[in-house]
Amino acid sequence: MLFNYRATTKEGVEQKGSIDAPNEDIAISSLQRRGLVILNIDKTGERKGLLGRSVTLFSRVKNRDIVLLSRQIATLFEAKVSVLVTFRLLASESGNQILREALMQVTDDIKGGLPISAAMAKHPDIFSDFYVSMVKSGEESGKLSEAFNYLADHLERSYELVTKAKNALVYPAFIVVTFIVVMILMMVFVIPKLSDILVETGQELPIYTKIIVGLSNFFVDYGVLLAILAGALVLFLSRYLPTAAGNSALSRFKISIPYMGRLYKKLYLARIADNLNTMITSGISMVKAVEVTAEVVDNEVYKELLLKSAQAIKTGESVSSAMTKYPNEIPSIMVQMIKVGEESGRLGFVLDTLARFYRREVNNEVDTLVGLIEPILIVALALMVGVLLTSVLVPIYNVASGI
Repeated sequence: MLFNYRATTKEGVEQKGSIDAPNEDIAISSLQRRGLVILNIDKTGERKGLLGRSVTLFSRVKNRDIVLLSRQIATLFEAKVSVLVTFRLLASESGNQILREALMQVTDDIKGGLPISAAMAKHPDIFSDFYVSMVKSGEESGKLSEAFNYLADHLERSYELVTKAKNALVYPAFIVVTFIVVMILMMVFVIPKLSDILVETGQELPIYTKIIVGLSNFFVDYGVLLAILAGALVLFLSRYLPTAAGNSALSRFKISIPYMGRLYKKLYLARIADNLNTMITSGISMVKAVEVTAEVVDNEVYKELLLKSAQAIKTGESVSSAMTKYPNEIPSIMVQMIKVGEESGRLGFVLDTLARFYRREVNNEVDTLVGLIEPILIVALALMVGVLLTSVLVPIYNVASGI
């Protein structure tokens, strides 16, 4: 939540600003630790969206922001800048309001005696369990700068992979939306005018023309109802998908879509292998690594199987044995390679190899998808528009020819 505040310093200088905190008490406590005397504070910066959901204005912390932050922390630590000065400096330089306020609170907590990992753990919306665990590992090993560099490298790889996959779908999505809009406009505005001309001629219309005219009449007569139903569907999905059941259904749908499901699976497998390698290489236990990876994999199906695998590992099973129970989600080649890594004592190397393999597979699949889907969609759009126009213009041409 964002809170606007008005306060004075110990010298009596009035300050105004905003702070992000889970609740008002924490916001006040954070401001008081800065030596401010609170005069007034109230919640602000949030509005209700069109669908009734709470939206914080201009406040989202992007993955790119965290990558840059990690690089900056590592650089300052390598330059022997103190922890407090590092976080105070980065907070003042941050262009993102939410991130700036979080860093200010982290600075206050560190000044109060908390380690960096514990201070960051208070902001789970910004610093994931994976991030906090890596920082904690760096604290315990005395290699904080290396940990933050490692995090920056890891997050950058993940960011670039996901971004490429998303960007590959932007143009096809644009074509599909354009296709739908063109069809609706033709059905509602163009076809009715042309069909009136055909009716006036009194000629018998071909079956395909009757079908097109019938569809056009349906859109004209029930357009408002269809718009209401579409709006209701969007509203329902906006409420349902954020729920546990909706998120689970969406996760299963993603990995079951023809062709795209295979791409999503490889994306998740690359993330799992990369996360596990990064964490166990940093000295984090396998159980903890699997549990944390489950929380950041961003798919409920894989999250559930990873949590079950973690429980199996706790009872003494190997990673490969625990994962072999899920052949539909984790391919046998991955299980076999993990088994080889366990037996040879080179699990980290094997996981790194798997991560690079699946990242390469995702890149190849995305390139292939873009190469195939763009011309197919363009041709489909042209054909549908052609069919619509031909079904109406041919009878008109026949009438004109007979005059």
